[in-house]
Amino acid sequence: MPVHPDTVLQDLKAKKYAPIYFLQGDEAFYIDIISDYIEKNVLTDADKAFNQVVAYGQDIDVTTILNHARAYSMFSDRKVVIIKEAQEIKGFDKKENQTMLEAYLKNPLPSTILVFAYKGKSLHAGRTLGKIMDKHAILVTTKKMYDNEVPIWSNSYVKSKGFNITVGANAVLCESVGNNLSRIANEVDKLVINIPAHTEISEALVQQYVGKSKEYTIFELQKALGQKNVMKSNQIIENFAANPKNNPIVMVVASLAGYFLKVLMIHHAANKDERTLAGVLKVNPFFVKDYIATSRLYSPQKTLSIIHFLRETDLQSKGISSTGLKESDMLKELVFKILH
Repeated sequence: MPVHPDTVLQDLKAKKYAPIYFLQGDEAFYIDIISDYIEKNVLTDADKAFNQVVAYGQDIDVTTILNHARAYSMFSDRKVVIIKEAQEIKGFDKKENQTMLEAYLKNPLPSTILVFAYKGKSLHAGRTLGKIMDKHAILVTTKKMYDNEVPIWSNSYVKSKGFNITVGANAVLCESVGNNLSRIANEVDKLVINIPAHTEISEALVQQYVGKSKEYTIFELQKALGQKNVMKSNQIIENFAANPKNNPIVMVVASLAGYFLKVLMIHHAANKDERTLAGVLKVNPFFVKDYIATSRLYSPQKTLSIIHFLRETDLQSKGISSTGLKESDMLKELVFKILH
């Protein structure tokens, strides 16, 4: 069975090492934390020069990895081999390469610590390599957290840094950054460096330090549209048009669809109690008031029309029902239809 990341980190800090670590899944945060800890802490700086290999999957193949793993350490009790972005290893899926890897898994060199950072995907648990990896390696499988789990995690992360954060500030942080734990951690790290020790983190501090151009995020676009703020909505969409790589239309449309579907759910909810609505919408209770306010500005019929507009734009952006418009013009037209 896969091992919890916290258990692996506890063992590593206690200097309990395993010959093979296979870190896989959709959440890169724990994959990076574990592989970085091994890279920085297992060997002394003097030993790293001869006994630590750090390579990227796209630059290496299975044969070379296993040659490094089988080589004995020099002037040290251990050797560390770390393969970052291991999902890019050349020919990893080929049968002959997997057979070689399976053979090493069954009989690893005890003095070597071999680490695979296999991001964004996972081995098939029912296939031979997945079964052998589970049996002979420390297997860590990470999954993206659900949106309603992220505030608990971020609050815990802030506390681990020796700070407290208000409920409102935590909600704004998570809504602004999303469920990317690495980004949340980076933003918290950046924030705590800039404020005095033991300061309680407020909404104002989050807005000051988290994402200097926060007014140009999908979160702020949702907020502007939800308030029917025409000027702010148009400012944001102009910025999106100027930075299409940072704001792909598919992601913008998907986020807005999720937002207005929640507004529609409020219209049809029998119980308008805020705590009940928070459970129905699966959002932090802090934001329920905003959704309720938006539902008062957009009637059920208008909300349904907006969802229809979003579906049309989604199809157009994917080349279906194409109107010949550029993506930037599609977004501008969409925002106009939502607001008017």
